[in-house]
Amino acid sequence: METMKSELIRLLCEKSVKYSDEPIFKLVSGKTSRFYVNCKPVTLSPRGIYLVGHLIFDAVKNERIGAVGGMTFGADPMAVAISFVSELNGTPMKAFSIRKNKKDHGIAKWIEGDLEPGERVAIIEDVATTGGSTIKAIERARDEGLDIASVVVLVDRQEGGMENIRKHVEKATAIIGRDELVAALR
Repeated sequence: METMKSELIRLLCEKSVKYSDEPIFKLVSGKTSRFYVNCKPVTLSPRGIYLVGHLIFDAVKNERIGAVGGMTFGADPMAVAISFVSELNGTPMKAFSIRKNKKDHGIAKWIEGDLEPGERVAIIEDVATTGGSTIKAIERARDEGLDIASVVVLVDRQEGGMENIRKHVEKATAIIGRDELVAALR
């Protein structure tokens, strides 16, 4: 798996990471930063799907979970990749997506996917800065009656997000940290 992780770091550095000596990148939180990550060019690429699916599946395969998902849109391609890899490995896990706005027609719900209340799941996120969107996903999943076994973040910006997430779900891990990306950029 270490080879896959190294390859994913290289791919993220090529397609997803921007770094500046000055804080020029505006974040969702409104703060500016010297470091910017948009994982979608990687999580929507064939090789990225392969790597992310395998690495996160490996992180959750022993959790006895039935599904993986998180806040749309960042978690969506990752959830599908993990679900696909889980089937290939004989440990099927469904994918689900948590809406940013509650559906206002049909059956009003936060989550799309074939889930049952009480189902054990993992929440996934592409990038964590403060952890705010992950915490929102955790709260919405719990509102829908899901049992959250763990949280896996693809890239931890190392700005307190993982610590904030662990206040809501004790088992929270990151596949790659900002320091690893910055080191690879240099």
